Amino acid sequence: MNSPLTESIEVSIDVHKVREALQPTLTDQPSSEPRPDGDARLLYRGSRRFQRITGFGIRSIGSYVPSRVVTNEELEHRYGFEEGWIKRRTGIVQRRFAGEGESTSDLAVEAARRAITAARISAADIDLLIVGTFTPDFTCPSTACLVQDKLQLDAPAMDIQAACSGFMYALVTGAQFIATGNSRCALVIGADVNSRIVKPDDQRIAPLFGDGAGAVILEAGSNEQGLICYQLGADGAGGCLLDRPVGGATNPLTSELVAEGRHFLQMDGRNVFKWAIQAVTESILSVLEQAGVTTDDVSLFVLHQANIRIIDHAMKVLNIPGSKVYNNLDRIGNTSAASIPLVLDEAHREGRIQRGDLVLMCGFGAGLTWGTGLMRW
Repeated sequence: MNSPLTESIEVSIDVHKVREALQPTLTDQPSSEPRPDGDARLLYRGSRRFQRITGFGIRSIGSYVPSRVVTNEELEHRYGFEEGWIKRRTGIVQRRFAGEGESTSDLAVEAARRAITAARISAADIDLLIVGTFTPDFTCPSTACLVQDKLQLDAPAMDIQAACSGFMYALVTGAQFIATGNSRCALVIGADVNSRIVKPDDQRIAPLFGDGAGAVILEAGSNEQGLICYQLGADGAGGCLLDRPVGGATNPLTSELVAEGRHFLQMDGRNVFKWAIQAVTESILSVLEQAGVTTDDVSLFVLHQANIRIIDHAMKVLNIPGSKVYNNLDRIGNTSAASIPLVLDEAHREGRIQRGDLVLMCGFGAGLTWGTGLMRW
């Protein structure tokens, strides 16, 4: 039995009509649905909670990826992966890996410095630091505290762990401080070094991920600027679909578990893929509908760069032209929390984002979590 989202659907560009077509199958569902073939898969349960934060803007963006380029050919030769499989299944051609001694905080600091330079401010102006990551340098202290020290900031610093949705969670958190006047200049970073948490010879997972960091400087803006509608969501019932089962308080590290490779990232790729397609499509539709706009009104769609098939399918269902979608997945891979700010930086430098534009950002990943926001630039 096929998911309704894997079938060809004739849809109007009108958001309301599209959502009506998908509504019966994508909402009010239990977290797991038994299927006739015996396969039980997690369904996107959705959320009816929406929020709005205006009065802030993104002053500048900075990004950084390591210098080491790892091509598909290198992985295929080294680990015996099937030739051409990576590009066919993911759209990825190459990715960047952190060098020896290069950690998540190092990538975050470099991205932050570039954002600070672009904003024409000094580190002394920053009064809040938030880092979205699920590959921290250490379990304790937080990566944000390490970044704070390296940048010599006089600011509170905290990590937010929402995996590939981490930047959206961090952005919304920072925006709250700015909008309420409790921060004048917030530094928000998404950074991950995924190459250290995947088993190198795992063909299902290792080729997907790369390393990188992206940072934005938030400041007060007009009442029209900011997130005119956003939704953060979570469904812990799907936590086991994408996790690192060893290394926490439940299953502390032991030499035996490390020898078995249990500390590496594990993923049920098939079901994560199905969930992600539903999550992206429905959350985007819901936010646009709540905001009272259509896809025509949006200047640019910036989606988490997980898999080109997820992005392409969602855009096809939503009837969004490729000219409105910015992708760098082929060159950088899945950089988790860094994914969205990396795309934002590239698109902004190319003039694809202008003041007053509506930009739709959507992150989704382990937890399971998602964060979708419509921002007036």
